[in-house]
Amino acid sequence: MTITQENDIFFKVSTRDMPQYDIIRIKNASFYAYHGVASDEQNLGGKFEVDAELRCDLSPAVDMDSLKLTIDYEAIYTFIQKTVTQKKYYLLETLAKAIAKGLKTNYPQIQMVKITVRKPHPPVKGVVDYVEVEVTEPRS
Repeated sequence: MTITQENDIFFKVSTRDMPQYDIIRIKNASFYAYHGVASDEQNLGGKFEVDAELRCDLSPAVDMDSLKLTIDYEAIYTFIQKTVTQKKYYLLETLAKAIAKGLKTNYPQIQMVKITVRKPHPPVKGVVDYVEVEVTEPRS
């Protein structure tokens, strides 16, 4: 049993029936792209960073020591790169969701994907290292 807090409300969550999955992570993949609401962001572009957490059953690949039975993280990186660089988005939220849904659609082994998109030094009236958006897309 786990207790979680959200907006000062506590929830009891049973972890007994939750399936345990292995995790593949890609951290801090960096790209130059043209996302944002301001015209300068859309025209001049900027750096974007992406983290991906893929939850899946890796045991068949582990048992056979086979790349064909796992999720090729080079292919995942390439998919993320194309999603980040081929289309302009106004919102980081939309970009993150597009990556998550695309990965889930293209890789049926993925049971849950969590994507974090970071924008270093965003155009805000103040000093900020970065803003980030995290979305989670479970397989229904």
